[in-house]
Amino acid sequence: MKTPGYHQPLYLLPFDQRGAPVTSLFGWYGNLSRAQTAVIAAAKQIVYQGFKVALSIGVPREKAGILVDEQFGAALLQDAKSSGLVTACPAEQCGQSEFDFEYGDDFARHIELLQPTFCKVSVCYNPEGDFYLNRRQLLRLRRLSNYLQRESQSRFMFELQVPPEPPQLELFGGNKSAYNAKLRPQLVELSIHQLQNCGIEPDVWTFEGFDRREDCRRIVAAVRRDGRHQVGCIVLGQGENDRKVRDWLRTAASVGGFIGFSVGRTDFWDPLVSFRANRIVREAAVKEIARRLKVFAAIFENTLPPQRQLYEGQQQVAFKQISV
Repeated sequence: MKTPGYHQPLYLLPFDQRGAPVTSLFGWYGNLSRAQTAVIAAAKQIVYQGFKVALSIGVPREKAGILVDEQFGAALLQDAKSSGLVTACPAEQCGQSEFDFEYGDDFARHIELLQPTFCKVSVCYNPEGDFYLNRRQLLRLRRLSNYLQRESQSRFMFELQVPPEPPQLELFGGNKSAYNAKLRPQLVELSIHQLQNCGIEPDVWTFEGFDRREDCRRIVAAVRRDGRHQVGCIVLGQGENDRKVRDWLRTAASVGGFIGFSVGRTDFWDPLVSFRANRIVREAAVKEIARRLKVFAAIFENTLPPQRQLYEGQQQVAFKQISV
C-alpha cells in the first residue's frame, strides 16, 4: 500500500472537458459521429501542442503536466507519458452532479490501459447535503482510493467542489461570491475530514481558489492532518477570468502545501474559440495557449517565498536522485 502524498511542484494544464462543456464550442449536442469525435480530438491536439510550446519557452518541464480524457485524448496521454511528463486522466462521468465511474465496474482496466501519473476525480460534495447521495459517492470513492493505493501505480488526484445547498446560499441573500468567501472554506475543511474518515486518501487535492491566505492554511492543515504530511494541494482556475485566476495563484503560492495549479479554460478557451471562428490561425492559437500557461507558471514561481523556493528546489533534486 502506498503512503499518500505528492509534494513536487505541479503546474497542470487540464483539458479533460467532455459532454456539453466541449461540444458547446462546436454547437453539437447529443451523440457524436466519428467525424465529430475526430474534430474534437484535433482541437485537444492544439491545446497539447500549446502545452509543448510552453515547455520550450520557459515553463519548467519537471513541474508541468497535462490532464486530458481517454475519449478524446488517449494518444496525447500516451505521447506525454512516453516523453516522461506528468499525466492525469479523469475517472468520473462528465457533467453529473453525483460521482460515478465513467466506465462503471471496468474502471480499473481503463486506468491500467493508460497508467497515468494521476487518476483524477471531480466530485461535488457538500457535508450538509443529501445524506444518501453523499453516502453513495463515499462508497464509490473509497473503492477507487483502495484500488489506487493497493493495486495501481497511478496516484489519486481529488478535485473537490462544494456547491452551496439552497439554505446555505440564502444565508448570503443568494450571493455566490459571499458564500465562497465566508462559508465555503469551512465546508471544504469539513468535507475533507469526512472523506478522510471514510478511508478516501488522495495524494493531491485540488480546490477552487481561495481569496485569503488563512483559508489556504486551514485547508492544508486539513489535508495533512494525522500524519498525512506529504499530501499536496493545487488551485483550480474554474474557468474564471484572467485577473481572478492570477489573484488565486498568488494567494495559493504564498502558502506552504499548495504545490501548484490546474488552469485550463482560462488558458485555452478563448484561443480555441478564435481559431474556430477563423479569427486566428492554428499557429497563433498554439502560441497564445503557450503564452498564457507560461504567465501562470511565472506568477506562481515568482510568488513563492524565498524559503519555499529553496526548499522545493532541494526536494526536486532529491526526487530526481531517488528516481534515478
